[in-house]
Amino acid sequence: MIFDVVKVITPAALAFAIGIFITPAVSHYLYKYKAWKKKPGKITLQGTEATIFNELHKSREVGTPRMGGVVIWVSVFITTVGLWLLARLFPNEIFGKLDFLSRNQTWIPLFTLMAGSITGLIDDIQEVAGNGSHASGGLSLHKRLLIVASVALFVGWWLFVKLDIVAIGVPFASPIIIGALVVPLFVFIALALYAGGIIDGLDGLAGSVFTNIFLAYAGIAFHQGQINLAAFSATLAGATLAFLWFNIPPARFYMSETGTMGLTLTLAVIAFMTDTLGGGHGVFVLPIIAFLLVITVASVILQTASKKIRGKKLFRVAPIHHHFEAIGWPPYKVTMRFWVLSIIFAFIGVIIAFIG
Repeated sequence: MIFDVVKVITPAALAFAIGIFITPAVSHYLYKYKAWKKKPGKITLQGTEATIFNELHKSREVGTPRMGGVVIWVSVFITTVGLWLLARLFPNEIFGKLDFLSRNQTWIPLFTLMAGSITGLIDDIQEVAGNGSHASGGLSLHKRLLIVASVALFVGWWLFVKLDIVAIGVPFASPIIIGALVVPLFVFIALALYAGGIIDGLDGLAGSVFTNIFLAYAGIAFHQGQINLAAFSATLAGATLAFLWFNIPPARFYMSETGTMGLTLTLAVIAFMTDTLGGGHGVFVLPIIAFLLVITVASVILQTASKKIRGKKLFRVAPIHHHFEAIGWPPYKVTMRFWVLSIIFAFIGVIIAFIG
């Protein structure tokens, strides 16, 4: 039991330390090559200028590099593969127990993280090389959704065929057997979570929210006895904390696609792996633990529907964290209050997962 705790905490601390160590070099190159949008502002889904958002962020979008998410996935990769190599180069009890890379628990989350993050990196590179809009800079929204859906389809197939996940847990009730429908369900949830990546809109916001989410799932996996998965989830949290250290206002860089795409896809995997595979309810509590991602996406959907049906906006600007900016909240106040809420919802989700 004690060493299980050490196995979870050690890689998290190591990933944080690696992230802190590599950030000066990452930051140097991002600034050296001016890895930021060359033109400020965004466009709406309807193709018009996002006037209120652009007014709020016109001084922050140019001059601050994208691709800060590199710090997260590089730290996780070095930690995971590094401990695996140490266990084989120096086959002793300590390194053997610290190695948490395993076929049944961490292969597929690591693959998903790397696939999403590298795809996001390609998008970010194209974004900063273009004129600053996805319309002619980075990958189009349709292409990004297609890539996310393709990765999710493969991962969903893996969960169904290789890990034999055929049911979804429900608290205080028997699991619901859905068989091969696990695959499309996973694809849907992965796409929904990816959409929640737009929470990366204020200094320190995405980093704090994702840290609490992955810490919650680390606790759930640990409670289920999936120690390797718990260690991997904690490693993600530790690496995200390192990113957050440099992303607090004023941000040195933004997470952008190379961070959010990999993290949201991986979150979907971990939620399913802490479900019936671990005798729990990881999918059921996902909308609770990741509530701020859910409400972020919901605010955009509601805003779009309101403009089409009622002919007017529901919020000053969507997603909702920018609405609070627009009504006068300082960005740091929005970030801190979302941070507090993310802790509360993480605790609620963990409690339900433990007693359900």
